[in-house]
Amino acid sequence: MISTWSEWKRYPRPGRGENIEAPITPGLYEVRFAGTGALHSFEAVDNVAQALAQLPVGAKSWFGRRDPAKLPDLEYRTCATSSKADAKAAAQRMIGRRETYMSGAA
Repeated sequence: MISTWSEWKRYPRPGRGENIEAPITPGLYEVRFAGTGALHSFEAVDNVAQALAQLPVGAKSWFGRRDPAKLPDLEYRTCATSSKADAKAAAQRMIGRRETYMSGAA
């Protein structure tokens, strides 16, 4: 079973004390560039919160820390499901709809 998508939230930046708000269950996440709405990443995963926390969002400096000036301004949303199989099925349906839309719009 699939639930509904959350609202778009700003992706946390290092050093600001912000947290990711996401389910610790299987589901989907979508990350986009805030300024353009262009897709950054999209995936069906076992643990949405963990996947978002491990998402590479910027370049690392020589000392292993992220340079806040070079990090993109990102937003994310999540959708919890009852299993990873449900998440994968929902992701495939969404990808199919996007491909259909894009082929019709071209």
